[in-house]
Amino acid sequence: MFSKTERMLAFRYLKSRKRTGFVSVIAGFSFLGIMLGVATLIIVMSVMNGFKEELLTRVLGINGQLGVYPSFGPYLENGDEKKKIMQEIKEVAHVVPVVDGQVMVSSEAASAGVMVRGMTKEDFMKRPLLGGSYKGIDLEEFMDSQVVLGYRLARRLGLRPGDSVSLVSPKGNITAFGTIPKMKAYTVLGVFDSGMSEYDANFLFMPLDEAKKFFVTGDKISHLEVFTNKGADYEKIASEAFSSIGRDAQIQDWRYTNQAFFNAIEVERNVMFLILTLIIIVAAFNMISGLIMLVQDKTKDIAVLRTMGMSRGAVQRIFLMSGLTIGVVGTFAGFALGMLFCENIDAIKEFLEGLSGKELFSAEIYFLSKLPAKVEMGEVTMVVVMSLVLSLLSTIYPSYKASKTDPVEALRYE
Repeated sequence: MFSKTERMLAFRYLKSRKRTGFVSVIAGFSFLGIMLGVATLIIVMSVMNGFKEELLTRVLGINGQLGVYPSFGPYLENGDEKKKIMQEIKEVAHVVPVVDGQVMVSSEAASAGVMVRGMTKEDFMKRPLLGGSYKGIDLEEFMDSQVVLGYRLARRLGLRPGDSVSLVSPKGNITAFGTIPKMKAYTVLGVFDSGMSEYDANFLFMPLDEAKKFFVTGDKISHLEVFTNKGADYEKIASEAFSSIGRDAQIQDWRYTNQAFFNAIEVERNVMFLILTLIIIVAAFNMISGLIMLVQDKTKDIAVLRTMGMSRGAVQRIFLMSGLTIGVVGTFAGFALGMLFCENIDAIKEFLEGLSGKELFSAEIYFLSKLPAKVEMGEVTMVVVMSLVLSLLSTIYPSYKASKTDPVEALRYE
């Protein structure tokens, strides 16, 4: 497509000389703009994908894909019967009865409001984000007055395994003098680290039977958490279960209960993509201006080439190749930089934190303890193709303008 002469002239025009130094500077800025734009897009999209996947993994690691909640009142009746109904559905892996409520937890050092969740020892051990998140603790002792809490909560309260902690519930005993808050002391069996600060700082787990006693639910439970097989159809499971469970319960999947949260992440991801795409567009406009200036500077050379018999198409291809060289090299340099950054994102974060002396990624703000990055090659390919297309479009007008140069007019006053 490009002859040897065309390639030689195209690369020569990109080299910096005294006369064309400013043009080369603009070409250099265009290259940097495209490289940084592509790299930033890849990094940001990968981090947003990592956020979404990590948060989804953490949420579903503690909560089920589906939940059976009471339609009326605070507690679900006939929990054992509804559990059997859900377990009979083909795509359901297991069902967990849960009793939960908000209480005040206090130690000798501090107090805090937490969410208490009661479940059986077997159900607790089945969750890798809980039962597998710490070592050296015998979960066989998870019974009676033993509790497990997040490590951030334990650190805030100054608690260690074996320490005593008091739980205070506003739903206490009714007496002639009014409602007296219920208080009971428990022993800390251990702490867990789920990797999600919201759970690590606000959740406390206790045995299911003990939770029923503490919240005085009798044989009732708060809700059922339903864990499904991978790729299960949630709507099909909910429809099948609803016909058997009846109207005294409602079934919701994780998409409904966390809809606002994940929608916010998706909107932010799309907005960031549009904003960062502007970097590549600005670099493309810089390339247009640089090539137009190059054409103006090389008007005499173009006229000489035309008088020597070079066709308009050949002249157009010379400047087309000059612009594409900047775009293609900048795009793939940005691709390499973005992939390298994503592969070493935690090391880079730690280096910047050590350099600045400040925490750049607060777990309390971003919910996760580590900065995630998941590279999806489909999105990376889209970014690279978009950059190449913009680079090609930015060379069309300048190269067309060069091909239309009239050699007679250009050489008239030389």
